Amino acid sequence: MVSEKIKNDSGPLLIWGAGAVGGTIGAALARAGIHVQMVDVNIEHCQACSEIGLKITGPVATYLQRVPCVTPKNLTGTFHRIILAVKGPSTADAVNDLVKHLPDDGYLLSAQNGLAEHYLSKCIGVERVIGGFVNFGADWLGPGEILYGNRGAVVIGEVDGGIQPRTRAMQKILQCFEPNALVTNNIKGYLWGKMCYGAMLFATALTGESMAKNFADPSRISTFASIGQEVVATAVAEGVSPESFDGFQPLAFMPDSKPEDFVKCMAELSEFNSKSAKSHSGIHRDLAVRRRATEVDFQPGLVVKIASKHGVPTPLLKRLVGLIHDIEENKINMCADTFRLLQEEITK
Repeated sequence: MVSEKIKNDSGPLLIWGAGAVGGTIGAALARAGIHVQMVDVNIEHCQACSEIGLKITGPVATYLQRVPCVTPKNLTGTFHRIILAVKGPSTADAVNDLVKHLPDDGYLLSAQNGLAEHYLSKCIGVERVIGGFVNFGADWLGPGEILYGNRGAVVIGEVDGGIQPRTRAMQKILQCFEPNALVTNNIKGYLWGKMCYGAMLFATALTGESMAKNFADPSRISTFASIGQEVVATAVAEGVSPESFDGFQPLAFMPDSKPEDFVKCMAELSEFNSKSAKSHSGIHRDLAVRRRATEVDFQPGLVVKIASKHGVPTPLLKRLVGLIHDIEENKINMCADTFRLLQEEITK
């Protein structure tokens, strides 16, 4: 049970970005009695959350929860605790808008994919940033409605590897959403582990097929393995030991791993995703449903940049980034043939 002191002693908790991740977390925390304020750029979504309530649907939970939500220009006051849950391309604008609402003794928890913590630390100071890792499945369906497809790991940790009272306090808060939320002294390991998995998800989006079907296809396993190996090699060059989560074992893609290691990993990924009401990745949804740019430059694209500094070759990641951009620009379609264009990179 979370004490009232931990819940609200530092004032309202601000969630910046009320989409799939932020909205799902925000509704759960508000439902648990925590004073939550949300911010989103979608006016209709803000109105629905504030006036009617945010509808959470799916196999994990179904309920309606009113949560105050405003656009950035209508937000007032300061907040000692902010959870940032926007997509990579929106991070810079979000930080520019939210920094005036974050006091000097406040902190920002990133609940984003990628390595946003590096950017945030430079912008507002590492002492005001907590790293966050989330792996639950959710989709924004429309104003005031989010599909909560499956539970997944939630892990937080200080960027410098330490554990502070605020880290434990935020863990208690997040356990109102995910009871198994953890604190780690290796948050970078989790973020790079997710980067490895995320790069593979970008590859699944090339096909238009479900995540489970992609990971279960024997003809695609070697391609996924090669992608994973490029990401893990970059993480190791950065001095990071990737962490496992929800059955995913990034160490299966180390240079000394055996083929059966990543074959087993792919089977476990297929099994995990087959149980989710969220059949396709958020990347697929960005491309096929919302028709907007993906986070490809902030995930696989970022790995390519980091790898180049260490002299780590990343031919598949480079090709993957290019193919995703081609889909974004309607130059090619999502289909099996597009995935084969990625496979051809291995034979060069």
